[in-house]
Amino acid sequence: MRATKITAIAAALVFSASLAACGGDDASGEDTAAAPAATTASAAPSMAGTDTMATFGAGCAAVPTEASDPGSFDAMAKVPVATAASGNPLLSTLVTAVKQAGLVDTLNTAPALTVFAPTNDAFAKIPAADLKAVLADKKTLTSILTYHVVEGKLTPAQLAGTHKTIQGDEVTVEGSGSDFKVNEASVVCGNVQTANATVYIIDSVLMPKG
Repeated sequence: MRATKITAIAAALVFSASLAACGGDDASGEDTAAAPAATTASAAPSMAGTDTMATFGAGCAAVPTEASDPGSFDAMAKVPVATAASGNPLLSTLVTAVKQAGLVDTLNTAPALTVFAPTNDAFAKIPAADLKAVLADKKTLTSILTYHVVEGKLTPAQLAGTHKTIQGDEVTVEGSGSDFKVNEASVVCGNVQTANATVYIIDSVLMPKG
């Protein structure tokens, strides 16, 4: 009987200590539970230390910050790459070209890609008559666009080097940290995540060698 009483008292003490611990967490944890989520959401675009989540580059400032905006990083991360690009205000000319080439499904259904995505300003560097001619030539347009795509999701740490594109030619990436060049184009906003791709937004249109 005495052993039973001792066991019961010990159990009660442990239970009381557990309640006290939980109570302490509740009292001090309400604010801290919410704080990490808010910090992560606001810091994600500028954190350069993590390959999997952080975006980088001055061009990222032009991306909408409101999570409900289809062009925001949060919204882009939830949908496949061609759909994600369609909401980004920097990439409307690229989206037009992708639709013209009939590549939306190809890009959206691929399991994992790295996409070097030229901005509207990058396309504006091409003389208007030449751009119009390319958009009208599906074979040439497809070759150019697929030259901007590499199989697999490359993190910033994996980015430097030579990579074979799905077009067949290779692109060469030089740099490190938050400063990269893809052939002659500079990355202006990098490590943008979509549901099936990592996107590096660049300031010039890449031209295949062949």
